[in-house]
Amino acid sequence: MRFAANSILMNRKIPIDKDLSLKAVVASDAIKMYKIIDSQRKYLGEWLPFVQFTNKLDDSKGFIEIAIKHREMKRDYVYKICYKDKMIGLIGTKEIDYLNRNTEIGYWLSEEHQGKGFMTKSVHALIQALFSEVKLERIQICCAVGNEKSIAIPNRLGFKQEGIKRNGEWAGNLQFRDLIVFSLLRSDQQGTT
Repeated sequence: MRFAANSILMNRKIPIDKDLSLKAVVASDAIKMYKIIDSQRKYLGEWLPFVQFTNKLDDSKGFIEIAIKHREMKRDYVYKICYKDKMIGLIGTKEIDYLNRNTEIGYWLSEEHQGKGFMTKSVHALIQALFSEVKLERIQICCAVGNEKSIAIPNRLGFKQEGIKRNGEWAGNLQFRDLIVFSLLRSDQQGTT
């Protein structure tokens, strides 16, 4: 099941409040994205394996090129999280499964913008668009065991913890880490949206 070309997901912007919005990534975002990652390598790299592979601007350019292609193909959607029109992080889907009507959401936020509710609002806005526009049945979020800030997001939004995906993510240095799997069903949202 695909959605109409004029849906909110296909638009360039998902407004959240007067200062916060999700905007589709564009090629020129690579510079800002790389600067955030490079300046916060230790902080972001603690939980995000991709940081160790983002070593030059071309790495961010390549990521955004793929994100734009996937958006055009309606495979997945990556948005920059903007506070007062400034990029502060990223959020997106990972390969929408149209047959089974589900996807996974991933996200990251720059350190100085943590603890202000920006990510909770951003995830909420994206899941609302996915349930209403794509008619998904299930949305999943996986968080590394121990990443309490990330784990708090699905908990706040009513996701159910399904279990642990053992050695679900490569953490570098020949180490794997377990992931907590959370899901939210369309029926879990009834009366709360």
